[in-house]
Amino acid sequence: MGKILAVYGSPRRQGNTSHLLRQAVQGARDGGGTVEEVVLRDLKMSPCLEIYGCKITGRCVLQDDFQALYDQILQARGLMLASPIFFYTVSAHMKIFMDRCQSFWVKKYWLEGASFGVEKPGRKGLFISVGATSGKKLFDGALLTVRYFLDAVNAELWRSLLYRGLDFEGDVLQHEEFLKEAYWAGFEFARALDDEEGA
Repeated sequence: MGKILAVYGSPRRQGNTSHLLRQAVQGARDGGGTVEEVVLRDLKMSPCLEIYGCKITGRCVLQDDFQALYDQILQARGLMLASPIFFYTVSAHMKIFMDRCQSFWVKKYWLEGASFGVEKPGRKGLFISVGATSGKKLFDGALLTVRYFLDAVNAELWRSLLYRGLDFEGDVLQHEEFLKEAYWAGFEFARALDDEEGA
């Protein structure tokens, strides 16, 4: 079974998305998956400087913690992303990570000449997010961002878990049903990757 990379995008260690992602990670492991976890707030990672050094090899030329993360993405068959909503999109930590993956976009579409929407995705993504309000369009911006990001790394959005009305640290712990849903989503995610690999 291919590896799963779980990316924690909350600025809080015990944030609601972190609790949910930990449940999904446990579910994936119980489902037979091998999961590597990355906490973005612990990394030293510059935003994309748009110097297009990646046009040569498809790899970002900025030397920081993203280099190891780039290799982890290459080795992963599944990506789990978790981020709270900030101004209708993902957190700054998650956005910096996604922007640095512009190098994958350059490699795929410029260097390798892939056609938009034609290539079959080789990876799957699970997105977990929470927001404080109950607005109908609360997750629209984040979902659009996530879909375009996943396309750049040759993945498709397999499932998204989106929860409204969670703001303060630990709020999600009052909702056992959310935690269980995240666990089983992780379990099914690992199984879906296994099924696809064996097909």
